[in-house]
Amino acid sequence: MGLRSISFTNMSRTSRMHRYLLAALFGMLPGAALAQAQDPAPEPVEHEYVIHNFRTESGTVLPEARVVYGTYGHLDAAGDNAILLPSHYMAEMHGYGWLVKSAKSPEHALDPKKLFLITSEEFGNGRSSSPSNTPEPFHGPRFPVMTIRDNVRAVHQMLTEQLHIQHLRAVIGFSMGAQQAFQWAVSYPGYMDRIVATSGTAKTYGHGVVRNESEITAITTDAAFAGGNYTGEPERGIEAFSLVWTAWLFSQEWWRDELWRQDDPKITTLAGVIEHYRTHFIPGADANNLILQLRTWNSNDVGATAGFGGDEKAALRSIQVPVLFMPSATDLYFPVGDARYEAQFIPHCTLLPIPSLWGHPAGAGASPADEKFLNDHIAAFLAGQTTP
Repeated sequence: MGLRSISFTNMSRTSRMHRYLLAALFGMLPGAALAQAQDPAPEPVEHEYVIHNFRTESGTVLPEARVVYGTYGHLDAAGDNAILLPSHYMAEMHGYGWLVKSAKSPEHALDPKKLFLITSEEFGNGRSSSPSNTPEPFHGPRFPVMTIRDNVRAVHQMLTEQLHIQHLRAVIGFSMGAQQAFQWAVSYPGYMDRIVATSGTAKTYGHGVVRNESEITAITTDAAFAGGNYTGEPERGIEAFSLVWTAWLFSQEWWRDELWRQDDPKITTLAGVIEHYRTHFIPGADANNLILQLRTWNSNDVGATAGFGGDEKAALRSIQVPVLFMPSATDLYFPVGDARYEAQFIPHCTLLPIPSLWGHPAGAGASPADEKFLNDHIAAFLAGQTTP
């Protein structure tokens, strides 16, 4: 275990839109980034858990699989105050600042003075085991594809063996974190009391796979990619990837109403917005890491869990705990129609779309209204109160 301190001082001088771009790297979304800049406490403590000879679903055995995670607060004597917050795409342990209560965010739902919060980092984010930090024979493009179940199983081992947590109060996940939350409820049905899934589904359907493949293709068609064996990052490919991602990130209404003008008054034209996203979407990202996590995203399917024979409906029917399912009403990554389809099979499910024009990031409090909506309803759900 170890502690790693990250300074967010410079973020207070950036635009909210730029904070969103930095969010992909630092695991925060707009409101959360500003909150960290103004109110640095509480700060998660960084830890690492190493699994020796970790066998992936593909059959590959990694000599060492490293899981990086952060913690807020302390586990109580009864061991029953833990909540897991699994990370989203290319995010790290700060990715849930929009939920964590602090002196300047007293309205947030999760109080680290009362709860023990664990923010796990997915394989492929560049900090947990990834193509960029794993030695041969698994470096770069030779790193195995990790499934959502691989991530969930590794974190379950970390929780039970290193932290000695036998039960969670909840699993709360945004985007790929929502994918993990659903998988937790299927793979370990009695391990948590409830789950919350925002802007994410239990399976990646065909249209989502096509989108992800277009982003992978944008990277790999850059000659500098060299089949993943590059000596310098394929910058043109990553910029093309960033533009494809950006096209899906917010809703059509967000672009039509030019809501980007609320973020940075210095950017006054659409061309300026496009250039900003093209060149600054995920600063410092590694191309093989970007691709690995997209492959993980594509393979997401609770129906592929052992015993369900590829039937996502049967897997969803097996969920025993209450579920708060919060899709963004304007999400293009995980359309609200997919959430409605899945919700009908989940026995104890509250489907509560987020009324937002901010598209996918609404599920992590992209606007003040989104943040309030999420925190109010998640707090009520965790308290066992009925939410509309």
